Amino acid sequence: MKLFKFFVSKIFLRRIIPGISIILLICLSNYITFTAARTVFSTYQGSQETKELNQDGNYIANLDPNSTVDFGAIDADKTKNVYDYLSSNFDYAFYVDGFMVSIPNHDDMEISLCYMNEAYYELNQFNLSQGTDLTFDYRFDKNNEIPVLIGKGLSKTYPVGSTIDLEDPALGQKITLRVQGVLEQNAYHSNYYTLNSKSYYNFSIILPVNEEFLDHANLGLRVNGLMDIVILQTTEEKISDLRTVIQDTLGLKLNFFGQQDNNEYFNEYYFHSLKIVAVTSVILLLLITGLSVWNALVGIRLMLKDLTINLLVGLSYSKLRKMFYSYFGILFLINLVIVFSITALNRYSCWLRKDTTFVTYGLFGLIGIDWLSLLAVVFTDIIIGVIVVECMLWRIKKVPISLGVLQ
Repeated sequence: MKLFKFFVSKIFLRRIIPGISIILLICLSNYITFTAARTVFSTYQGSQETKELNQDGNYIANLDPNSTVDFGAIDADKTKNVYDYLSSNFDYAFYVDGFMVSIPNHDDMEISLCYMNEAYYELNQFNLSQGTDLTFDYRFDKNNEIPVLIGKGLSKTYPVGSTIDLEDPALGQKITLRVQGVLEQNAYHSNYYTLNSKSYYNFSIILPVNEEFLDHANLGLRVNGLMDIVILQTTEEKISDLRTVIQDTLGLKLNFFGQQDNNEYFNEYYFHSLKIVAVTSVILLLLITGLSVWNALVGIRLMLKDLTINLLVGLSYSKLRKMFYSYFGILFLINLVIVFSITALNRYSCWLRKDTTFVTYGLFGLIGIDWLSLLAVVFTDIIIGVIVVECMLWRIKKVPISLGVLQ
C-alpha cells in the first residue's frame, strides 16, 4: 500500500496533464456507453410492449400530419355515430392518457388519468402487486362506483377497496372510483412511434372504458381516442371504409398502419437510427481507447526514469502491473460514481419537479435499465483498462532498465 501511494503521489500525480486527460477520456467513454446502452435497453422494452399490438390484421391509427383539422367544428353527436359504427363492425383497442387531476395523496403529486377499453387491457397484460384485474362490465351511473387500478405511489393513500371522489375531466362530472388493484411499481406505457419514450403509471389511475362510459364522455376523450385507436383483426378493405366514414363524418384524415407498414417504419426510421447510434458509439469508444493508450504511453515516456529506477532496486513487473490496475481501477470507480450520481440526481429531480409521468421507484432512485446501463459501463471500463495497462507494460518492457534510468 505504501508503495502504491508513493507511485500515485510521486510519479503519476507529478504529471498533471496526462493524468487529467485520462480522467476526461474515461468520463467521456462512460457517458457514451451509458447513454447508448440505456437507449438500446429502453427501445427493446418498447418494442416488446408494442409487439402485441403490431400483429397481422391489426391497424394502428395516426392523424395524417399533412391534414388540417378544425377541431372546433367537430360535433359530439357525430363522434358518437363513429363509435357506434366501430362497435358494430370492428373489435378495437382504445387508449387515451394525458388528462390530469388533483386529488389528496401522500406525495402531493398531480394525478394522470388513463382510459382504456377491455381489448387494450387484455393486449397489455398489466402486472399487479395487489388486488384483482380490472373489470369492464360495470353500469355507468352516478350512484355506482367505477372499478380502477392505481399506481404504486397512490397505494399509500388509497389501499385496495378504498374509494376516490374526483371531477373527471373526460366526463365533466363528479364520479366515485373504487380501487380494485395496484399496479406493480414502475409499470409503464411506451409511445408507439418513439419506443424509448415512456410514461410511468406510479401516479396514475387507470379507468375502464365501456360503451356506456364512451356515451357520457366529452368530445376530447372521443377524438383523442380515435387518433390512436387500434383496429383488431380486420382487412384492408374494411379499414378503407372506416377511414372514409371518419373523414366524411368528422373531417379527420387518419392513416391506418398495418403490421407491414409498422415494420417498415421501425426498420427504416427508428431501428436504422438505433443502428447509427450503436455504430457511432462503438467508433467513438474505439477512438477514445486509442487516445487513452496514446495518452498513457506519453505518460510512461515522462515517467520512464522514475519507473526504471524502482525496477532497478527490486520492483517486479508483476507488482507494477498490480499498481497500474489499481490506479486505473480507482479512476474507473470515480467516474462510475459520477455517472451513477448524475443518473440518481436526474431521477430524483423528477420528484422535485413533481413530474408525474417520469417519477420512478428503485434503489437510490434507479430502475432496471439504469442498472443494466451501469453494468455496460463497468464492462467497457474493464476492456479499456486491460488494453491501456498492458500497452503501458509493453512499452516499459521494451526499454532495458539500464537505458531507462538514463532517460
